[in-house]
Amino acid sequence: MTYRLTRLANDDAKELFKFEKVNKQFFEKSVPPRPVSYEIYELFLQVLIELLEEQAENKSLFYLIRNETDEIVGRINIVDIDWREKKGYLGYRIGETYTGKGIASHALQILLQQNKKINQFLAKTTKDNISSQKVLERNNFVMQGEEGNFIYYQWDR
Repeated sequence: MTYRLTRLANDDAKELFKFEKVNKQFFEKSVPPRPVSYEIYELFLQVLIELLEEQAENKSLFYLIRNETDEIVGRINIVDIDWREKKGYLGYRIGETYTGKGIASHALQILLQQNKKINQFLAKTTKDNISSQKVLERNNFVMQGEEGNFIYYQWDR
């Protein structure tokens, strides 16, 4: 199956809200929970507006991972981008029914290829999120250390 990244847009609101709601319990098994604003559509719309403003200001880049039928199967983002230092922080999540298929690794390869102006990516994952650790390591991220419940990684171009 083929996957592609699309930039987050206003038109994605309903589908993205549904994706977040359907996968909420699954995501919370391995990452800290989203704020309550992700559970109420009207509040979610405000969050989306803020994300799109951040993206318009080039502070972050938000992508949806879509399959051949254009369904959202995951998200992948670069946040807190420092354009002077050419670095950003990576985050991603794959919907429960799509895990174990290499989608996160494939999406990360696309992201790294499409964002060549960023030379350093930083990421963190919880110690028990082995799948995420494998995704990062398969894509040549190097473990930088551990603190609390997190493992920190770095990738340099």
